Amino acid sequence: MTATSAAPAAGWELALEGWRLYAVVAACAFLIYVGALWNGFALDDRAIILQNPHVVARSGLWRVFLESYWRPEVGGHLYRPLPVVTYALDALVDGAPWFHLVNLLWHAAASVAVAALARRLIGVPAGLAAGLIFATHPVHVEAVANVIGRAELMVGLCSVLAVYAALGRQSVAWSTAALALGLLSKENAATIPAIIACGWLVGIGRPPRRKVAAFVAAWAVIGAGYAAARWAVLHHHTGFHEVAPVFSGAGPVPVRLTAIAELGDIARLLIFPLTLRVDYSPAERTLVASPLDGRFLLGLACLAIWGALLGHAWRRRRRVEALGLAWIAIAYLPVANLLFPSGVLVAERTLYAPSIGLALALGAWLARLELQRAALVGGLLALAGAVRSAVRVPVWHDDLSVVLSILEDSPASYRGPQYTAMRLQARRMPEKALEDYLIAFQIFDRDSRVLIGAADAAWTLHRSALADSLMGQARERCGRCEASLRNQAAAALVRGDTAVADSLLNQLQVVETRQNRRFRKISR
Repeated sequence: MTATSAAPAAGWELALEGWRLYAVVAACAFLIYVGALWNGFALDDRAIILQNPHVVARSGLWRVFLESYWRPEVGGHLYRPLPVVTYALDALVDGAPWFHLVNLLWHAAASVAVAALARRLIGVPAGLAAGLIFATHPVHVEAVANVIGRAELMVGLCSVLAVYAALGRQSVAWSTAALALGLLSKENAATIPAIIACGWLVGIGRPPRRKVAAFVAAWAVIGAGYAAARWAVLHHHTGFHEVAPVFSGAGPVPVRLTAIAELGDIARLLIFPLTLRVDYSPAERTLVASPLDGRFLLGLACLAIWGALLGHAWRRRRRVEALGLAWIAIAYLPVANLLFPSGVLVAERTLYAPSIGLALALGAWLARLELQRAALVGGLLALAGAVRSAVRVPVWHDDLSVVLSILEDSPASYRGPQYTAMRLQARRMPEKALEDYLIAFQIFDRDSRVLIGAADAAWTLHRSALADSLMGQARERCGRCEASLRNQAAAALVRGDTAVADSLLNQLQVVETRQNRRFRKISR
């Protein structure tokens, strides 16, 4: 910063000192998403919130700690009790606007926490820049404007608090408490210790050896307790959506090639998020089978650029920039499909926590610029992000708006016709639903849920032979299909089609009987 700009900079810092800086960031984070207050519930909001008995019953406030995130009848996977606790509290007030208001408050709190961390590590200008960049980033829209994105907001806030307590305060108790709350919000909070360790490695707030040992011991205790609780709740459930559909039947090499190829999407979404999508499913995004595929080479180039930037920041001792760049990779790793296949190929909501690192790195970079230039660049970034985010919010108004967005933004994806068919079937239009299910199957023929939904429509039309044929093909693709059959039977009961629900449950009994026979043979 030049001498001529020192006085204005000092005045700016005084003007934004203390609560004023955080008020500006919080107001920005809230106002650009205010349109979400007119949104309803969409997609998984129904299964996680509206159809969850623990949300509507007061006993759910403590029972959720003994239950899976997804109800047993739809697979019983994941352990995220704290978001469900907040939904149960919201239900005491009732109404979609209140649920969305609470989401906005979580996002505002996370944005303020990012600003506070950047301010603590660098100073007021960096705090303001990082807070505004994070508050306005368009990749956050899915997490903020769709109610069940709250798990992302909660783990994002807990991550920043844990890092702040460790690097800024060297507090084992507060950092570990934030880690525990983060783990109970979403599994990717397990990356928090790695982020803190990376901060120490680059030279930020490293405590004495005894305190490092205390941190490690506390992490081990919390991790073991969380793992035990998670296992106790989930070990008897079947699970659901273990891998993304694009990975169905794929070997480990194509999975990793595809994961690296998708780094091109991740880089674009973080750096230039003009185009946003609800869905990145087949055939919108297809499997990469060769290292000579252009998509793989692009993803590899993005990885190389990130590595070069990290190395440059490390060599120049730009500690916060290095921490921010490392944070992006560490926070993204659990859903990157590199260590293991996850349930999604790309989902914009999963970039909420990684974007914290981006905001820190950009805030640190802007703080090194001349004041007026930094204000111009930071202001343009925040303004562009705010406009794009505000325009995107109505996409998550309801199921129909989401489906229309998929059909427009991802026309090659099979999810568009699949979700259209689900809506048509719910409105008791089975003939048109069957047509769309079959279109979805033509686009992508490895998702057994499409065939089970089509069988539901066929039974509703009294076309039993077709339904049996579709169910046979579904079993070939999923083996057991218990969770899918239970879910489809529940949907039929909601419509009032008890005979169809009975047919689906009969198929479930057949599957379970066959499985029991196989188990007895193995036991002998």
